[in-house]
Amino acid sequence: MIILHLSGGLGNQMFQYAFGRACAKRLGAEMKLAISDRTLNIHSGFELERLFDIHATTATPADIKSVLGLQRYLMVQKVINACGLRHVYKSSLIQEQTFNYSPEVLHLRDGSYISGYWQSEKYFMEIRNEILADFSFRLPMCKTNFEFSEKIASSNSIALHVRRNDFAKNPSINATHGLCSLDYYEEAIGHITKRVDNPSFFIFSDDLQWVRENLSMDYPCNYVHHNTGADSYNDMRLMSLCKHNIIANSSFSWWGAWLNRSSEKIVIAPKKWFAKEINTEDLLPANWIRL
Repeated sequence: MIILHLSGGLGNQMFQYAFGRACAKRLGAEMKLAISDRTLNIHSGFELERLFDIHATTATPADIKSVLGLQRYLMVQKVINACGLRHVYKSSLIQEQTFNYSPEVLHLRDGSYISGYWQSEKYFMEIRNEILADFSFRLPMCKTNFEFSEKIASSNSIALHVRRNDFAKNPSINATHGLCSLDYYEEAIGHITKRVDNPSFFIFSDDLQWVRENLSMDYPCNYVHHNTGADSYNDMRLMSLCKHNIIANSSFSWWGAWLNRSSEKIVIAPKKWFAKEINTEDLLPANWIRL
């Protein structure tokens, strides 16, 4: 058994699950999920089980105690970190140490508790088809989304995602993540329209008013505005159906592009993913274009 600590919104949960799924398969072990309201209290909470046919069960308090002992308490972990006593950690506690791909982590043992974000496809590329199957959306589309999916299928569709609201309104989040600039989107549109004939854009954003007022295009634009709250995940689903993707610095649109199964897709992503200088070399697949 390995236990995977979940945190963050849907995109982060998907990275964590994919990493854990790959580790569990290598070990031939069962994967369980540590789910806490404290770490999943943003956006729509724990969504994986509702949206996908995942291969995991929920870890019980007894499961977590058997793996971590006293280190299951956050305060104990904080004291150990503050006192520079990481060497006394139980070897069963695996914590992400760097944002970059760390292949040595793949050698964890059965009976591990895993905490981190693990945002690189390198961790799970060897089981790509299984991850694609796991992340097949299980709920039926509403009429509006079905109509959008038909438009997407019948055109040279390009998904363009602009994430602004939580990044722009929360100073601490903005200081870490920053916002993709208008220049980035204009350059991405210019780049992709030179390679795609008769493009049709499908715009996804939590601030469509800003998009309409600031991003002008001489191409057909379809603004997707109806997927909100618990239905927000449908934006990712529609993004994945488009033929090409221009993504934001967002794990949500990263997955929208990664789940796009077209072998001819063009994906454009911001090379500056964070406001701070953080090496994100392993975050974006090698065949994605960085601008």
